[in-house]
Amino acid sequence: MSEELVNKVKDALAKVADPHMGISIVEMGLVSDIQINESEKTAKITIKPTNPGCMSAANMAMQARVAAENVEGIDKAEITVEGHMMADAISEMVNK
Repeated sequence: MSEELVNKVKDALAKVADPHMGISIVEMGLVSDIQINESEKTAKITIKPTNPGCMSAANMAMQARVAAENVEGIDKAEITVEGHMMADAISEMVNK
């Protein structure tokens, strides 16, 4: 079932677009990892923006969290941003 939930989360994330490119963050390869804990109904998602100074990284991360939490079977999503000059601050803000 976990693989099924991973695919459902990935499908939900595919609806989140990079605002500059207008292309799905999944299609762009920005989603580097999705881990599901079925018993806790949580998803851990890692996003790596292509530009370490991307001004839209926080917006995309927040949209990704909301999209994942709308998937049936997921109550909480934790987003980790990597490779951005403000990665820690963005990750902390998005996961409050």
